[in-house]
Amino acid sequence: MVVRDAVTGSEHFARVKVPPLLPRFLTTDESGTRFVAVEEVIAAHLPDLFPGVEVLETSSFRVTRNEDLEVDDDVDNLLQALERELSRRRFGTPVRLEVEESMSDRVLELLVRELEISDQEVYRTPAQLDLAALWSIADLERPDLRYPAMVPEPPESLRPADGPADVFAAMRRGDILLHHPYDSFAASVQAFIEQAATDPDTHAIKLTLYRTSGESPIVDALVDAATAGKQVLVVVEIKARFDEQANIRWARQLEQAGCHVVYGLVGLKTHCKLALVVRSEPDVGLRRYVHVGTGNYNPKTARVYEDIGLLTVDPVIGADVADLFNHLSGYTRHRDFDSLLVAPDTLRPGLRDLIRAEARNALQGRPSGISIKTNSLVDTALADELYLAARAGVPIDLLVRGMCVLRPGVPGLSEGIRVRSILGRFLEHSRVYRFANDGDPQFWIGSADLMERNLDRRVEALVRVDDVVSRDRLDLILHRAWRPDVDCWMLDADARWHRTPGADDGVTSTDYQRLFSSDRGSLGDTGGGVAT
Repeated sequence: MVVRDAVTGSEHFARVKVPPLLPRFLTTDESGTRFVAVEEVIAAHLPDLFPGVEVLETSSFRVTRNEDLEVDDDVDNLLQALERELSRRRFGTPVRLEVEESMSDRVLELLVRELEISDQEVYRTPAQLDLAALWSIADLERPDLRYPAMVPEPPESLRPADGPADVFAAMRRGDILLHHPYDSFAASVQAFIEQAATDPDTHAIKLTLYRTSGESPIVDALVDAATAGKQVLVVVEIKARFDEQANIRWARQLEQAGCHVVYGLVGLKTHCKLALVVRSEPDVGLRRYVHVGTGNYNPKTARVYEDIGLLTVDPVIGADVADLFNHLSGYTRHRDFDSLLVAPDTLRPGLRDLIRAEARNALQGRPSGISIKTNSLVDTALADELYLAARAGVPIDLLVRGMCVLRPGVPGLSEGIRVRSILGRFLEHSRVYRFANDGDPQFWIGSADLMERNLDRRVEALVRVDDVVSRDRLDLILHRAWRPDVDCWMLDADARWHRTPGADDGVTSTDYQRLFSSDRGSLGDTGGGVAT
């Protein structure tokens, strides 16, 4: 704000910092349904804060600082080094300045100069700053303003009529494809880890931990397993952005319980979502049980993030995941995998080869096609591969929730490419890759988006899904996302997103997501697979 001294007439710039302990919104009536922003209340009472001066103008601004942490992976105590960096985070270099649209040019120029940022980093907005604060209003008890309740259910294969499900027995009957939040995370993935922790035949549990909830039943189960004398290996990514402090706490708790905690490979973030349980069984000796997912081991986000997971005892997948854990814990050097594509070594070339195979099939008149569901597509090298495949005649459908550098529908370049984004009640978070493969489709699921950081600077994993029922379910998920009556956004050749509401009686994005919980059983439950 700008104030004028009543005696000297000189003008000064003054700042009032709003402490985070104050509520962002204050109620203005007894019913608790009308609110005023705290910054408006402060602005109305500035004469009380600055007696003897005249308040000439006021406006709000918000500074975003660079919160990337620079920590050498080779330091003797990585946890302590990271904690030191976390204490300095609030002094990071400013990278964005958001200001009210009404802010005067002279005040804005002063802020830009003092913060040492560029004009390109300034955003004038007519909306309220920090829209995330609206969560406090969204959390009000107003059922009439909320979505209809959607209660996750256990997958068909994990719904026994006579007591709790035996996850291991269900997995031995066949692969189980999970689709969260429609399939309950607690009754599937969480139950898998919890049963392994208390199972007397379990020898080892290995898991990657990127983000989890504040009170994590997954971590509790791992602690219980280690306390019971089981071998527990946890690959904790303590540099997961904005979760560093929580992951340091989990790492120390796991270590104190006797878990073997490692922090992945030097220079790479471990982002893959993998769990491995090794059991002793009389018929086979040791058997590996595996979960590969697209989302974190976080029970809270599993209720609002759309994700896919695979529970399997496939021996090829089990051997690959065991080798990958050995690599992450430093016991082996990298090797090729039979059922996995792993970044930063085989994922990029593997996807490139799969795309090029579709192009060859199209040129030879064979069945071809690519369908990808991802959060972001910003890797230019793979975007170029998709352009080349489209020019060869490959039909390409891309479900990209967020950023996309590829332009569909450009004459002579990408006429055969469609790009769609679905934004609704649940965050579309799963990654699915489908390649027509000359009539024998290949499906891959996993943690990797089409971004340079995912392909080259992280440990990511995609698993090939070979189970027939699971493949049918993935096909159905992709098919429904491309229904012509789904409310969505389409990316056009001019690189602009356009809202496509569908027909008058069409399916809204929320209805589209509800489809997955409204008609379970449409595929049947064959061979232990999970029905939709």
